[in-house]
Amino acid sequence: MDFEILKQQIEKATKKAFLEMYAQHGEEKIYSFALYSDEGAMTVCPATNTLVMLENADNEDALYYKYEPAEWKYEMDGAEEEFNAICTQLRAELDEHDEDDEWFEGFQSKLYSSCIEVLKKLKEDNFFSQITGEDIFLIFTVSEYEFETEDLENIITGLNNNKYKDEYLAWMNTWGS
Repeated sequence: MDFEILKQQIEKATKKAFLEMYAQHGEEKIYSFALYSDEGAMTVCPATNTLVMLENADNEDALYYKYEPAEWKYEMDGAEEEFNAICTQLRAELDEHDEDDEWFEGFQSKLYSSCIEVLKKLKEDNFFSQITGEDIFLIFTVSEYEFETEDLENIITGLNNNKYKDEYLAWMNTWGS
């Protein structure tokens, strides 16, 4: 798989998804956007959340609902056709290498890195803030998978240089306590 082409496809789909979400839900004050995958590296999907949705979140778990894409209101919404095409490509590639664990680990790592690189590029291009006029919390995550603490910190710091980064890192420090 040519990961440079894949990154271009993910970037195009990400832009389209965010623009669709903003057009449909911008009045709800979008504050966050994520790309996420799964442990089997078969998917790439977008997620978006809004401040309006947070108003209804349980206060005790407010940070969880604020920062966990699986709990966000608009999960797998936006650019469905483009993301479905990406997922189809990923599954086809995985089917070709079905029993090769060493290949899979490299593939999984490249996929995850590609998603992070796309978000980082769009952040550096001010894509999200130009549309919303606000800082946006960005994250890449994987369902049913936990990053090492240091890796997650690197993702958060690499994608955010705003109030969300500091709040997320402070929240991380409460985990396990």
